[in-house]
Amino acid sequence: MTAQLWCFGESGNAYKAALTLELTGYDWKPVFVDFFRGETRDPAFLTLNEMGEVPVFQEGGMTLTQSAVIQLHIAEKTGTWLDGHRAEIMRWLFWDNHRLSGQAGPTRFLMNFLPPDKCPTEAIAFQQKRLRAAYKTLNEHLAGRDWIVGLNPTIADLSCCGYLYYPEPFGFQRAEWPNIDRWLDAIAALPGWKHPYDLMPGNPSDRVPKEET
Repeated sequence: MTAQLWCFGESGNAYKAALTLELTGYDWKPVFVDFFRGETRDPAFLTLNEMGEVPVFQEGGMTLTQSAVIQLHIAEKTGTWLDGHRAEIMRWLFWDNHRLSGQAGPTRFLMNFLPPDKCPTEAIAFQQKRLRAAYKTLNEHLAGRDWIVGLNPTIADLSCCGYLYYPEPFGFQRAEWPNIDRWLDAIAALPGWKHPYDLMPGNPSDRVPKEET
């Protein structure tokens, strides 16, 4: 049975799950969620996921939410992307969701998907400062190593890269962080890798410009 992933292209958290599915060769298909028109707040979607978030993974009678949970399920089922100390992989998954993606996602949203007069400049500056600390942690950790955990790529890599391929500005400049830059190139060179806007439906260019909404 083909698995389904409720997602949209602008979501870095959905990208983590979609990329894990794609790189493991899983039988799956995306289900577009129209986040920018409020679909995640619709009663029908809340029945699917009471948290009102993507990604949502469904296969057979099982429904999973939260990107790290979905990634771990896929990796365990396929027996791939777990080549390293399990606790260390989980440590980086939790760190990403709390420190990196957990701040990059909201910062990118505030800077790119709100009307200019509603952008909270002080909050953005605060978030960017915290993000720089996260980039520093990751960049230093990657010094002298190819992957976050062990000698091969794992779901820790596919989690931490979730927001770092997006073109919209949110304070991340790859050239400032050479180890991260090299690592992102290595992930993008993996067979089957796709950019989030190529892997999932939904792209800023698909929508009416925000000043016209």
